[in-house]
Amino acid sequence: MTVHIRRLSWAGVEINFNDRRLLIDTLQFSRPALEKFMGRPHWPLVELEKTEGPTDALVTHIHHDHLDIEALRYLLGEEGSVYCHAPIVPHLRNNGLRAKEIELWQSIRIAAGLTITAVPAVDWRGDDQVSWVVEVGEHRLFHGGDTIWHGSWWQIAHRFEEGFDWAFLPVNGVIVDLPGYAPSGIPATLTPHQAVVATRLLRARMLCPIHYGQFNNPPFYVEQPDIARDLQNLALQEGVALELYPDGAFVL
Repeated sequence: MTVHIRRLSWAGVEINFNDRRLLIDTLQFSRPALEKFMGRPHWPLVELEKTEGPTDALVTHIHHDHLDIEALRYLLGEEGSVYCHAPIVPHLRNNGLRAKEIELWQSIRIAAGLTITAVPAVDWRGDDQVSWVVEVGEHRLFHGGDTIWHGSWWQIAHRFEEGFDWAFLPVNGVIVDLPGYAPSGIPATLTPHQAVVATRLLRARMLCPIHYGQFNNPPFYVEQPDIARDLQNLALQEGVALELYPDGAFVL
């Protein structure tokens, strides 16, 4: 099996294996609803095209920066499916996507050599969210969407005792001020410190930071300062391997 893994824009990850493609939290089109809260992207989003082989997708949750409806309609065509946690299936189907539900801790074999598992995550404002474990060929990766810190890292590590090759984790520790929600001043995603510790707990061999840098829109959406410097220092302290992959770069 030939496997290639690429970091996309924001929280996106692309996995190509043989003639198939799997996308996670794809973001290709920036829309007014997104920009009103998070601002315009600071650099262009990675553009994806249809492939000859089948494309499927995973979605962690339905926030605009993790669920790009228009992009998925285009990239998946009539045959591709979106795998998601059962509670958000109606939303995806109502928007014209072929949604396939998965329960927490359930594993699904999408194709020979490719298995996905939905594992716990926690959303900052209580919306439904999962993280994903993807096993492809001899590799295993963890994708954390934009989860906040939670108590399930140890359960996930126990379930996947051999650890992970890569942990794709959010690191911008964003402070949000969203209309209708009393501000808390508490980070709404993992901070650099939390992401590094989560990587260690998961026994992941490499932290690949996602969900930082591209959007920052004070006073509504304010990410942590000096994220790259903090990650490097904290990774050294915790004994965690770190690689800051730019958008579009191949991890494997």
